[in-house]
Amino acid sequence: MSVSIVIPVYNEKNNISLLVSKIISNINRIKHEIIIVDDSSIDGSKGILKKLSKKKNLKIIFRKEKIRDLSKSCRDGFEISKFDKILVMDGDLQHNPKYILRMIKMMKNKNCDVVVGVRDLINSRVKSLSFFRQSASFVLIRFLNLIFGKKTIDPMSGFFLFKKKIYTKNKKLLFLKGFKILADLIYSERNISVKDLKINFEYRVKGASKLNYKILIYLLQFIIFRIFQKTFRLF
Repeated sequence: MSVSIVIPVYNEKNNISLLVSKIISNINRIKHEIIIVDDSSIDGSKGILKKLSKKKNLKIIFRKEKIRDLSKSCRDGFEISKFDKILVMDGDLQHNPKYILRMIKMMKNKNCDVVVGVRDLINSRVKSLSFFRQSASFVLIRFLNLIFGKKTIDPMSGFFLFKKKIYTKNKKLLFLKGFKILADLIYSERNISVKDLKINFEYRVKGASKLNYKILIYLLQFIIFRIFQKTFRLF
């Protein structure tokens, strides 16, 4: 299988070069491309990314939008991807590249549409997350599963592999706003086969988390958007 790896980043100058090296060392046996989408970083990332762009099979997109948005960064990467399988991961080294091949093998063996690198936020303590962050995620996951049905134990994961046709087919129906594009994709249609691969969610070594109250606001907006969309489809 071949894969396009889309990495949305913001202010990750201390992590991105190491991440790219780790990805390449883990997947050098398969056909791939790496697409890094920089959402107007202000930490000096641009110079590092320009140097990385000289590497084979690596593309850089510099977004110039006034409002930063992870979902739209991912969309920009999806649009220029050339392979029919797309993997999304964060640029902060919390998603270990060692799982990429395992996710690809699972998709092939299980013949599924999506493989999610899941943190078991409900049944176990994730030490790399604060208690508040895990508790909030627990409540939100329960809420999503109650409203839309359970497709994965971690619909808010940022580490997942999916078939590009899901995006192509449903892109006009997507919310495409905020930080949780996985939920947007898997709830865009009913008949999507999703499999979970449990991962160890690594500690952030450098840089600061981007999480803030806006994530909750966007997620609530997404839920309302999807409920209205679902209701509209019934009539």
